[in-house]
Amino acid sequence: MLDAEGLRPTPDRVRETLFNWLGQDMSGLACLDLFAGSGALGFEAASRGAQQVTMVEANPRVAKQLRDNQYRLDAQQIRVVQGDAFATAAQMPASSFDVVFLDPPFAEDWLGPALEHAARLSRPGGAVYVETDRALTGPDAPVPAALEIVRHARAGAVHFHLLQHRNH
Repeated sequence: MLDAEGLRPTPDRVRETLFNWLGQDMSGLACLDLFAGSGALGFEAASRGAQQVTMVEANPRVAKQLRDNQYRLDAQQIRVVQGDAFATAAQMPASSFDVVFLDPPFAEDWLGPALEHAARLSRPGGAVYVETDRALTGPDAPVPAALEIVRHARAGAVHFHLLQHRNH
């Protein structure tokens, strides 16, 4: 994988826990990986049968690497979009995805806006996965009212959460 500043591939152990939470079979699901980075989450979802995986990555070199990997794997259900995550998300129709993966750069204050987009883009009953450097608890947590935390765990400095769209 390309080395790019801020790139933090989701560790294998965390990915295994996530897909235990989501279920091993993702057949027929539409997934969005809004800050794709290494693409580990999106490629894993595709390998588990997701019908459609949209990966959004701002860094042109990283997006090219994602496309190269997609081509090598012949993963036709994956669409790589090179562009700003928020501008791209704003153009997508509401309730488009069954699962939204959010792993924004920890150094940026993007979690609140990312969760707002995820709440709009996830289908009723859909899941939103979030990786962050802190737990999403307490009155200052930027969790939109449309989402509720159903699972939380920690691996080292990384907190990971599974949220569900309340309208299910």
